[in-house]
Amino acid sequence: MPQWQGKSKGSPLGYRIFIVILEKWGVRPAYILLYFVSFYYFLFSPTSSRLMYDFIHRKLGFGSLVSIGKLYRNYYLFGQTIIDRIVLMAGMPNRFTFHFDGEENLHAMASMKRGGLLLSGHVGNWEIAGHLLKRLNTRINIVMFDGEHRQLKEYLTGVTGERTANIIIIRNDLSHIYQIKEALDKNELVCMHADRYLEGVKTLEAIFLGKKAKFPAGPFILAQKFKVPVSFVFAMKESNLHYHFYSSPVKEYKEDSNITIPQQILNHFVQEMESKIKLYPEQWYNYYNFWQ
Repeated sequence: MPQWQGKSKGSPLGYRIFIVILEKWGVRPAYILLYFVSFYYFLFSPTSSRLMYDFIHRKLGFGSLVSIGKLYRNYYLFGQTIIDRIVLMAGMPNRFTFHFDGEENLHAMASMKRGGLLLSGHVGNWEIAGHLLKRLNTRINIVMFDGEHRQLKEYLTGVTGERTANIIIIRNDLSHIYQIKEALDKNELVCMHADRYLEGVKTLEAIFLGKKAKFPAGPFILAQKFKVPVSFVFAMKESNLHYHFYSSPVKEYKEDSNITIPQQILNHFVQEMESKIKLYPEQWYNYYNFWQ
């Protein structure tokens, strides 16, 4: 079975073509080209298509024809998230609008002056939330795998504009742990995905969409180790230029004789992620066997 390799599909040439279109004409022409690119992946990515179709059809219970339509829609929305990410992270002019649920939770976290951990997943478009986080008057740090970071640099190379967050790269020498600690000690917010892992890392298990699945233990252990408040955040696309941002109430976890703090956080995280996937079934961008 395929496993996640720490990065997503896409070539530097493809990114550069879209960047030229974005810089000259904006997002709408890029979205038009994306119809054809998405159709290519829909036709010629049999492994990822089969896994995503199975997820939509069997896990979420949609009919066969509806599932095929949602599969294509999933590829198209995934492409839009990449385009939107380039626009927002590069500080390009745009007409995106946002609706915020729970913004007050993040302001409350920032006002604690203790740092905080924001956990999300590959649901919706997390990086787009940096547009909101600039409003919190505190530094934002986004933790990425090295493969994801290299890919980000590839499609931002040559793009002018102000970056919206500091990037912390996950490395084998664990230097990222010290960078995360330093950021939290400075009362900054640290954002990271908590739904994917590379082979060989420590994992935790939880029931996710009716079946046991593994999640990386690191994000949940960090919350326990550094004793910082936690919020779960998601940015979901509701139309071409509109996003709905969600932030859960800030929570500080305490020891429990029946369940460890990392497991408590994971269980709550899974509940939040499941609810978003059920609301937005085409916006989980997972192209490998999550339940293997």
